[in-house]
This record gives sequence, C-alpha cells and structure tokens, in this order.
Amino acid sequence: MRFYRYFTLFLLLATTGCSGLFFHPSRDMQEGPAVRLFSHRDVVFPSSDGVPLHGWYFPVENARGSILVLHGNAQNLSTHVNSVLWLVKEGFNIFIIDYRGYGWSGGDPDLEGVHRDADAALEKLFTMPETDPDRVVVLGQSLGGSIAIYAVTHSPRKDRIRALVIDSAFSTYRRIAREKLNDFWLTWPFQYPLSWTVNDAYSAEKWIGQVSPLPVLILHGLDDPVVPLHHGSVLSEAARQPKELWFTARSGHVQSFGDEAVRRQFVRYLITALTVTGAGR
Repeated sequence: MRFYRYFTLFLLLATTGCSGLFFHPSRDMQEGPAVRLFSHRDVVFPSSDGVPLHGWYFPVENARGSILVLHGNAQNLSTHVNSVLWLVKEGFNIFIIDYRGYGWSGGDPDLEGVHRDADAALEKLFTMPETDPDRVVVLGQSLGGSIAIYAVTHSPRKDRIRALVIDSAFSTYRRIAREKLNDFWLTWPFQYPLSWTVNDAYSAEKWIGQVSPLPVLILHGLDDPVVPLHHGSVLSEAARQPKELWFTARSGHVQSFGDEAVRRQFVRYLITALTVTGAGR
C-alpha cells in the first residue's frame, strides 16, 4: 500500500511538476469544542482575482493587537486554529483564513493564487472595525510562513505592520521539494529535475531580507521531522536586523507554542513589538 501511494505520487509529479507537494486541503470543517469557547464570526471576502475566501475572526474587547494567521499546507483553518486560540485568551484579535481550495474558500490552490489570498486577507484585516491599524502582526506557520514573508514584503501596508512571525517555515519551495523527493528511492533520482519545475519566485529566502526594517521573529523546532532545522537557520541568515531566531525544544512540526515557556516569551515579544514607538516604520 505504501509503495502504491508513493508510485502514484511519482506519476503525478512526473506529469504535473512538484507544486502539488505543497497543498493538501480538506473541505471538511471541524469546529471542535475549544473553538466554541471563543466568540467568533465567519468572514467572507474576495481575493484579488475574485475567488471567494473564508476566514474566522476572533475579536477581543480592548485587544492588545490583531494577528493575521496564515496556516500550513494540510486540512484547513478549523484544525490549524487550535494552535493559536490561546492568543485570544491573551488579549489578541485573531483572524485566520483559508486559502483557495481549503475549507469553505472557493477555487483550487496554486502558488500564485495562495499568495494573492494572503494579500487579500491582510487588506481585509486592516479594514475590520475592531482593528487598530497601528497594532497588526502577521503570523505564518509552515507553508504559511513562506507565504507571509512574500505578502508582508510586498504589502502596501508594510509600514503599519509591527512584526512578522515565522513558525516552522521552509526556506525555498524548490529546496523543500527536493528534500522530500530525496526521501524515497523511487523519486530520489529525479529530485533535481522535478524540483526545477517548482516556481521559486515566491521563496522566503529570496524575500525575507526585504522585510526590514520590520522586526522578524523566526521560530523553529530542534526536532522538526517535516521542515528540518536548517531551514530556520537559512532564513535567519538571509533576514536583516531587527531579527530574532528561537530554536524550541518541543518535538514535532509547528509545535513551538505547545511549550508554556515559549508562549509566555512570545506574549512579551508581541507586547514589546506593539508598544515600541515607530516599530515597523
């Protein structure tokens, strides 16, 4: 069964290229019990090419700030939201969206499209009545981290954003595709030619240096089985000051916020970023 799955993947990659490696959406929304503890509303808005997008917005009275969350490549926002709900309790408005092809968003995912969607989500957050436009943070996790870097770099709102936070992101689309192809003997001989089918124009390593002077925080697990540790180091090297790199001890992928000490440290980081005069300008 495992061989059949890998062989099917190989045929798909050989005929369509590697872009499909990055997207594993689900349409099945799972509003778990934790979500029901927090007041939230559905937000529907268009991407720049008209594709309808869906998000959840968690407002907080007298919020410390507003955070746009761009999630990873699998499932949809209803599962990814569980990793950031604790920030609502800490006093932050949370806006998490689904890219095209995920959850209740329309269309089908592709690299150009999901980057359009991040741009539209950031603009939507700034126009929400609860949003203080001088107290906005962007948090991208895994694939969402790579998307966030490009979105913030090119956003006309960049000078109003106070911090960019990247959690467990890969450094380039082409590099992570090659590494995944390297993991299986059937695709190993084709890792270079197939990886070159990936559009690397949006890759995080290429753009993260242009996020400055906006503060950048990079988190990466020491034992991340999905996106290896060196991706965090590469991004940190490519970023300019002000920047911070936190290696976290909790094993797994996108697991940094499962550590209470990291949560406390992160809240302190956010409070500082949102209160320093002139941050991100």
